[in-house]
Amino acid sequence: MSEINAEPNPFRREQPPLMVVISGPSGVGKDATIKKMKELGYPFHFVVTATTRPKREDEVDGVDYFFVSMGEFAQLIEQGELLEYAVVYGQYKGIPKQQVRDALASGKDVIMRIDVQGASTIRRLAQDAIFIFISAESEEALIRRLMERKSETPDGLKIRSATAREEMKRMEGFDYCVINRDCDLEETAHTIAAIITAEKARVHPRRARL
Repeated sequence: MSEINAEPNPFRREQPPLMVVISGPSGVGKDATIKKMKELGYPFHFVVTATTRPKREDEVDGVDYFFVSMGEFAQLIEQGELLEYAVVYGQYKGIPKQQVRDALASGKDVIMRIDVQGASTIRRLAQDAIFIFISAESEEALIRRLMERKSETPDGLKIRSATAREEMKRMEGFDYCVINRDCDLEETAHTIAAIITAEKARVHPRRARL
C-alpha cells in the first residue's frame, strides 16, 4: 500500500513556477506588453531591472526600473549582486540577483524583461527558462515606433535601427516569437499568457533554477 501511495498522483500535478524571459529589439514594445499584462491581472512576479539611463516621464522608479547612478551600478557589479548586465546604447542595464531570489520564492511565475544580449547570458545560466522574442510586424513598423518616441537624435535613431536589424537575426535562439502588431497590445499579452499556460501543461515541467 505504501508503494502505491508513493506513486505520483496524475490528478494532482505539481506546477513549479516558471521563469519567463521577454526580449526583443528596442522599440518593439517590451515594456508596454508587460504593463498590459499587469493591467489584465495576470499573476506573475515582474523582476525590475536596474539601469543607469534617465527616467522617462511616464516611468516610476522601482516599478518600471531601478534608476541608479553609474557609481551605484558599479557597486552592484563589485558586490556580485547582478545576475547579468550589459551596456545598451551607452547605458548600463542589469538584473539584481535578490530580485530573482525573491521572485522565485514567491511561488509565482517570474517574468524578466531583458535586452537580446542579456537573454543570451540568462540562457547559459537557466536553460529551463522560457525565452520569448517580441517582434514588430515589419522593419518599417519598428523604425516608425522608434521615431515616434522622439527621444533620439538622428544619429541615435540610426544606431538603434542598425542594432535592431542585428538583434532580429538572433531570434532563432529563442523558444517563441510573438508579433506585437500596432494597436493590438492586448492580443500580444494574451498570446504570451497562452504560451505560459501551455508550458504548465507539459508532462515534464520546466524547473526554474539559477
